[in-house]
Amino acid sequence: MARQDGTRARLDQLERLRAEALHAGDEKAVERQRSRGKLLARERLEKLLDPGSFVELDRFVRHRNEQLSDRRPWGDAVVTGHGTIFGRRVFVFSQDFTVFGGTLSEVFAEKICKVMDLALKYGCPVIGINDSGGARIQEGVVSLGGYAEIFWRNVQASGVIPQLSLVMGPTAGGAVYSPAITDFVFMVKESSYMFITGPEVVRTVTGEEVTFEELGGATTHASKSGVAHFTAEDEEACLEDARYLLSFLPQNNVDPPPYFEPSDPIGREDAELDGIVPDEPTKPYDMRGIIDRVVDDGEFLEVHELWAESIVCGFARLGGHPVGVVANNPRALAGTLDSDSSVKAGRFVRFCDAFNIPLITFVDVPGFLPGTAQEWGGIIRHGAKLLYAYCEATVPKIAVITRKAYGGAYDVMSSKHIRADFNFAWPTAEVAVMGPEGAVNIVFRKEIEEASDPEARRAELIEEYKEQFANPYTAAERGYVDDVIEPRRTRPVLIDALKTSITKRERRPPRKHGNIPL
Repeated sequence: MARQDGTRARLDQLERLRAEALHAGDEKAVERQRSRGKLLARERLEKLLDPGSFVELDRFVRHRNEQLSDRRPWGDAVVTGHGTIFGRRVFVFSQDFTVFGGTLSEVFAEKICKVMDLALKYGCPVIGINDSGGARIQEGVVSLGGYAEIFWRNVQASGVIPQLSLVMGPTAGGAVYSPAITDFVFMVKESSYMFITGPEVVRTVTGEEVTFEELGGATTHASKSGVAHFTAEDEEACLEDARYLLSFLPQNNVDPPPYFEPSDPIGREDAELDGIVPDEPTKPYDMRGIIDRVVDDGEFLEVHELWAESIVCGFARLGGHPVGVVANNPRALAGTLDSDSSVKAGRFVRFCDAFNIPLITFVDVPGFLPGTAQEWGGIIRHGAKLLYAYCEATVPKIAVITRKAYGGAYDVMSSKHIRADFNFAWPTAEVAVMGPEGAVNIVFRKEIEEASDPEARRAELIEEYKEQFANPYTAAERGYVDDVIEPRRTRPVLIDALKTSITKRERRPPRKHGNIPL
C-alpha cells in the first residue's frame, strides 16, 4: 500500500511539473504576446503539425546560470520535439518569447542542436520558429557559442534535409544567420523582423532614420533584400504556407519527392495557349499565365514572388510529380536576367537539384540587363551563378522556349549545350545571337549607310533577318531543340518528357565540391 502511495505521489508530481512547464512564461509577457495578435510557442506548433502528433523533447531542461538562479523555468525559452505534417515526420523547435524574451542560453542551444541532430540522423525536415530577443546577456560568450553550434549544424544539414525558418518575431544580430543558411525563410507582415543592427544603432552610426518595418520587416525582405522567400498576413497563414511547401518536398536527399495521383488529365490540352504570346515581339505578357495552364490543377507555389520579378520560380506538379519551375517573365524588365534574378534562380535550381526535384524551364529572355549599375554591381559574377547551377544540376531538366532566346542568356536558361534533357520550342520562338534590329545595325551598318534610302534598306534587312533567324527551325535543324510543338500541347509533351527522364542517372567527376562564383 505504501508503494502504491509513493507511485501516486510521483505521478502527481509529474503532472504538476508538466503543468508548470506548459505555463513557464511570464504572465505579463503572455498578455503582451496575445495583445499583439501573436500565438504562443506551443500554439504555433499545434497549428503547424497534424492534430495530436506533437511529441515534446527536453520538457524538463533548465538553465544553469547562477545569476538567474531565482528563476529557472522548465524547458527554458524554447519548445522542441517532433510531429507529423500530412503524416510525414518532421522535427521542430519554437522559441518562446514569454520566457526571458526568448533569449538564447546554453541549454536553449543544446535543445535546438539535439532536434537538428535527430532530424539529420533520421532523414527528416527540420522547422524552426524564431521569436527571440537574441543572445542571453547573462550567459556571455556561452550563448554566442550556442549560436555557432546551431550554424554548424545548419551547414551540415544543407542539401541533406529540408530546413525551414519561420520568423514570427524579432530576429537580430548573429541570430539572423541560422535562418539565412536554411532553405526557406517565412515572415509575417507587421510582426516579424530581421536585421543585423536595429534602427537605433543605424541612426547613431549612419544618421539614417528608419523604422523596424522599413529596416527589416517582412515586406522589405520579400521585395528588396530577397532574404524572405514567403510572407503572410498573419501567423496562421504563415504556418499553413509552411505545411503547403512541405507537400512538394522529399523527406531528405535520398527519398523521392512525394507523388500524388493527379486529378488533372495528363493528356489535357489548352487552346488558350496558342494565342497567349503577343504577335508584337516587344509586347509583355505574364509568364504565370502559361505556368498555371500547364501544371496540375493550376496550382503553383511561387518562391520570392516580390523580389527579382523578371524571373519566376516556384513549385508545382506535373502528372502528380513535384517539379521546380523557372521562367523568365516578360512582364518585368522584358524578362531580362539581372544580378538579382540570376541569384534568385540560381539558388532555387541548386535546391531542386539537391533534393531530386526535376526542373521545368520556360524561356523568353532577350539577354542580360545592360547598364553601368549592373556591370559595376557584378552581373558577370552573378549571372555565372545561374549558369553554374544549371550546369551542375543532374536532375531531369526540361525547357520550353516560348518566344525570345537571345545571346548568352539562351545558353544559361537550361539550353541543350549545358545538358538539358529535353528542349522544346513554340512556333513563336526566336533563337538568335540578338534581336533583329540590333543585329542588322551591327552586321549591315556600312551597307545601310551607303544605301540610297537607308531606312528602307534597314527595314528590308530586318525582315530578311527575321525570316532567317526569328524562328525555332534553325536551332531545330541542329538538334538544339528536340521538337517544335503547338502551345496547346505543352502539358502532355512535358509530362511525357518528365516520365521519360525521371529515372535519369548522371555521373560527375569525383571532387570535394565545385567553386561556384559566390
